Amino acid sequence: MSGKESSEVGGYHAKVALSLLVIVYIFNFIDRQILSILAEEIQADLGISDSGIGFLYGTAFAVFYSVVGIPLGKLADVWTRRKLISIGLATWSIFTVLSGTARSFLALSIFRIGVGVGESSASPSAYSLLSDYFSPKVRTTVLAIYSSGVYIGSGIGLFLGGAIVDQWNSIFPDPSLAPFGIRGWQAAFIAVGLPGLLLALVTWRIKEPKRGLSDGIETTQHPHPFKEVLKEMIGLTPFALMGQEKIVKNLFINFSIALFIFLLCFQLVTMTSDIAQWVAFGMGCYFIACWIQSLRLRDPAIFAVIFRSKAHLFCLLGLPFIPFVQYAHGAFQPMFYMRNHGVDILEVGTVLGIFTAVGGLLGIVTGGVLGDKLREKYPNGRLYLIVCVALMIVPSSLLYLYVENLYFSYFWNFMFSFIAPMWLGLGVSTIADLVLPRMRAVAGAFFILMLSMLGMALGPYLTGEVSDLLQTQGVNEGESIKTALAWCTTVLLITIVCLLTACKYLPEEEKNKVEIARSYGEDI
Repeated sequence: MSGKESSEVGGYHAKVALSLLVIVYIFNFIDRQILSILAEEIQADLGISDSGIGFLYGTAFAVFYSVVGIPLGKLADVWTRRKLISIGLATWSIFTVLSGTARSFLALSIFRIGVGVGESSASPSAYSLLSDYFSPKVRTTVLAIYSSGVYIGSGIGLFLGGAIVDQWNSIFPDPSLAPFGIRGWQAAFIAVGLPGLLLALVTWRIKEPKRGLSDGIETTQHPHPFKEVLKEMIGLTPFALMGQEKIVKNLFINFSIALFIFLLCFQLVTMTSDIAQWVAFGMGCYFIACWIQSLRLRDPAIFAVIFRSKAHLFCLLGLPFIPFVQYAHGAFQPMFYMRNHGVDILEVGTVLGIFTAVGGLLGIVTGGVLGDKLREKYPNGRLYLIVCVALMIVPSSLLYLYVENLYFSYFWNFMFSFIAPMWLGLGVSTIADLVLPRMRAVAGAFFILMLSMLGMALGPYLTGEVSDLLQTQGVNEGESIKTALAWCTTVLLITIVCLLTACKYLPEEEKNKVEIARSYGEDI
């Protein structure tokens, strides 16, 4: 394979690219998910609370993953996507290895931030590349196949983490006798991070398709890609407003937003005493607000297609609360079984690893296939299916939490693992179809940003916070995490209301996206 452009749609090079990108996404989630199976070991070693684990699993990763994803999404729209994916893969693999050297909560937080920064390059680039390589008729299925890496990687991460810790602790029951005093959870981070460096060399050789290839919309190569990225990075700050019209008014709006975020986060810090959580979350919200405000001035066409589309906005508001539930369960499922059923780390890692990988793969591909078929008959077919998925998540999650028999709990956990992922390919393809080809990576980055900020940064942390609060009231550790996981499913009501509202607008707005972009200056 070479880096030259390919002119084929759905051919050999497209299939090779899809296969490699699935593997990249598997590594992405191995490195991300392994923390959950290691949580009890990390808590025992570093003395971290449940909300602290939620911060490490969610906020420390998600905020920087989200914010950095915006300029890297822009880079994916104007630069070589295969190179960006390879560099990002090498970066997050290095920080995963470094996580295995952490000796404190602060150090582990910094390394998790590094993992988030590296991983932010992957999906926007992959969404854009695969959308060019495959016809819109099969786009949902293709993106669902790519997204299956989420669940395969999560499953492998759970299994490997449990197996490595169990084996390491059996060989070195006294950590002081282990090489360099490395503990089992640290060895697990190092073991899963190193192979990613080799994979980065392979992905560098993926062929790069022409932008707009599958849609028949010609997109010229940008002459100065890194200048565009610099603009996007400046766009995350108030400096982007300098030199624009109505600067005083825009700076006043920006200051008002900053003040509101500061006061809100100050109140949340006062209520929870979690400074790191709300400082990080507040910073992320402010950077995002700056970017949205500056995008309206810098690129009115993209702003209009994303933020003047009611269907797009309701999808961006509603969809993140499904991963809110998923990430919360993903972070604390192993802990739930260890505390409530006395399952050891090897068993819970193996069982949940298989369920996550097999159930997730079957679920996301099933969702993609059903979504493509429903889309042929109904413009809102994908959204109808996502609403059904949200409704089915509730009973499957509550049953696995509350049935007393372990094997019945495992059965319902598998059903949850199958049902919950069905939405992802549907959501990604819905967002991709609402924008023009040159906008897909930025739109995809903002979509991921919303999933991360509302889903990953809040789901695990708030669930852990509820668990900690219940423990201060005398509830035992097992019951507290069970109750917290049950309560988190109530946010799915937001998803259902938002998506049913989006259905009113989607058919017309998707059909008119080119005209909308033209009316705001798009040269097409």
